[in-house]
Amino acid sequence: MTSTIAAVVFDWAGTMVDFGCVAPVEALLTAFAVEGVTISEAEARRDMGMAKRDHLRALLADPRVGGAWLAAHGSAAGEADVDRLHEALEPLMRAAAAIHSELIPGAAEVIAGLRARGVRIGSSTGYTRAMMADILPLAAAQGYAPDVVVCSGETAAGRPTPLMMWKVLSDLRAWPVKACVKIDDAEVGVAEGVAAGAWSVGLAASGNGVGLGLSAWRALTDEDRARRTATSAAALRAAGADYVIDTVADLPGVLADIERRLAAGEGPGG
Repeated sequence: MTSTIAAVVFDWAGTMVDFGCVAPVEALLTAFAVEGVTISEAEARRDMGMAKRDHLRALLADPRVGGAWLAAHGSAAGEADVDRLHEALEPLMRAAAAIHSELIPGAAEVIAGLRARGVRIGSSTGYTRAMMADILPLAAAQGYAPDVVVCSGETAAGRPTPLMMWKVLSDLRAWPVKACVKIDDAEVGVAEGVAAGAWSVGLAASGNGVGLGLSAWRALTDEDRARRTATSAAALRAAGADYVIDTVADLPGVLADIERRLAAGEGPGG
């Protein structure tokens, strides 16, 4: 049985690999520490999902981080500093992403189900192509190899604009956009799907909103897990998500409901 959904486009860290979106945080903390500036995990996570160059600009524009940079360097951060940080960040990100490359439980099974129904599979990511160099073969060995991957810097602008999403769909030859779905754990990635005109599904438990690795997540009490997930889910809904689920493993039920709504003539954002 084929699906009326034309394509599903996935983010990476916190969505398909790296439960808790740990790799980019580790890399960002290290890159700033080398420059003599300490940033917190919360600061590193605040603009997660952006293209990494934009993420660095956002961090340096933060009054506390900007003040710490000024204290360490004697001058406010400029574009040359962004360039230097980004150059240092790429190998750090590549190394961290390779370490935290395990597929999120259920991801491979979801992909197999989509393949069986003829759904095209794409990816957009805030990582650059260099940062993705080790992730792609490691994910493929675990059963996940998107048909198209669009990386940071490969379109005129990144998230929350729809340009990366539109490029993925164009390269997949997938249309109409209202028959396509974006899956992401970060608000800016959900906003990307909304701006593109696709259905947007937020992942509340496995990604940046909770920010815990799988073992730490499983170690939480039921009450604490529910509280953290609810906070994350609220942020994703505020960003415009049509659906919010815990992890990608919960996606089949959502896709079935989207198929039902498409058959009824409904579209995203309703």
